[in-house]
Amino acid sequence: MREVVLNDPLDFEGWRDAARRLRLAGVEPAHVRFRAGGGQGGLFDRGDALPDVEGGFTAPQGFMACAAQLIQHRSEDRFDLMYRLLWRLKDQPDLMAVLSDVDVAEAADRVKGVRRAAHKMKAFVRFRQAEDAAGQHWVAWFEPPHRVLRATAPFFVRRFSAMRWSILTPDGSARWDGEALTHGPPAEQTQAPREDEMEDFWRTYYASTFNPARLRPKAMRSEMPVQYWKNLPEAELIPELMAAAAVRTEAMVNRTATDPNARFQRARAPAIDRTPTDELAPDTLEELGRGVQGCRRCPLWRDATQGVCGEGPRTAALMIVGEQPGDQEDLSGRPFVGPAGRLLDKALGETGLDRSALYLTNAVKHFKHEPRGKRRLHRTPDAGEVKACRWWLDHERRLVQPRLILALGATAGLALLGRKPAVQTERGRIMTMPDGARILLTVHPAYLLRLPDAEARAREQARFREDLRAADAAL
Repeated sequence: MREVVLNDPLDFEGWRDAARRLRLAGVEPAHVRFRAGGGQGGLFDRGDALPDVEGGFTAPQGFMACAAQLIQHRSEDRFDLMYRLLWRLKDQPDLMAVLSDVDVAEAADRVKGVRRAAHKMKAFVRFRQAEDAAGQHWVAWFEPPHRVLRATAPFFVRRFSAMRWSILTPDGSARWDGEALTHGPPAEQTQAPREDEMEDFWRTYYASTFNPARLRPKAMRSEMPVQYWKNLPEAELIPELMAAAAVRTEAMVNRTATDPNARFQRARAPAIDRTPTDELAPDTLEELGRGVQGCRRCPLWRDATQGVCGEGPRTAALMIVGEQPGDQEDLSGRPFVGPAGRLLDKALGETGLDRSALYLTNAVKHFKHEPRGKRRLHRTPDAGEVKACRWWLDHERRLVQPRLILALGATAGLALLGRKPAVQTERGRIMTMPDGARILLTVHPAYLLRLPDAEARAREQARFREDLRAADAAL
């Protein structure tokens, strides 16, 4: 059995050199043991001589990244686990991807513990004010479950670069003098200040942000383990705050609601009753347009720039109903001014229909979309949103009283017929609604724009023009 003694618990370079030699010499993991020495090179820290070998080999990058974190774990056999994985990688180069393997799973679990310890260190280090020969100096005492100080110290350099500080731990210390980061020997808690004037600040801040209504003790102890409480000034308040949580929550529930902000109420758009009566029905298209701007019947108003109502004469014989405003319609406040609208205008001109004599609107009055970078991508309204907006469409129909309604696409058909039609099967023929309104169904111009095949696009555009001619003839 060979024994390899490393300079210190974080001697990754020493382990890597020894592991390279042992592997090239064919020393199996069962015949070697690693341990960390005291770092002084004493009589009992020498270990066995390493074999002299030539050459080298390449270890997978994933293993090296894992080993660099695994060495920070406090377990005594971590070096042996690292060498065992390195040995097996010779015959299994994809070993680190086999998460069901016992050694790989054990290494992953320990690395997870190291990462968690580093996260907790970033969250729970508390500096206390002190003085030294150079002036103000901030000192923190911390007891991490693993040796994460050296790897985590650069975070504090970036976070607190403008102040001089030291972090003391039982494993070592880190010091930032404003220009360079240095590491020193282990420390004791007595070397750190016990309290300073910032303690009251932490207590006040924590007490003011503590929400008793959202108290979940199990989750809180998971995120702020009890082992860290002794070094946190605000932790002494936790038992008292938890004990009073039920009383404070009841008081919050029973407290009388405060008056709404008057300035906000003046700027807020008027809300529309979700179950309007005939008395609230708009008498003109202009009144309907103002009402749409304050509509809160469905959530689509939250992300839209504005509501987009219909456009055209009140006496129009033909009403064209699309799906919803697009990006350009949402910005301009007018229907059918985007790419689909331009395609519709071209088709209307080719079939002899005058847009200015028609009433154009949509089944849904607000733009439903999904942000994607700087773009807003169209999303189809669902049945609930169509149903919520149908009240406005019904009143547009009541005010305009068109002789025929041309429904563009399935969403417009759903809003008018109360069911989702099969557009390709039912298009081109007149359907009569229970209230006597006549509807002719066709595709939406946006469908034509999405067709990738030029031949299919030309064929479908010709069918679309035929549907427009059928609408003209039906008038």
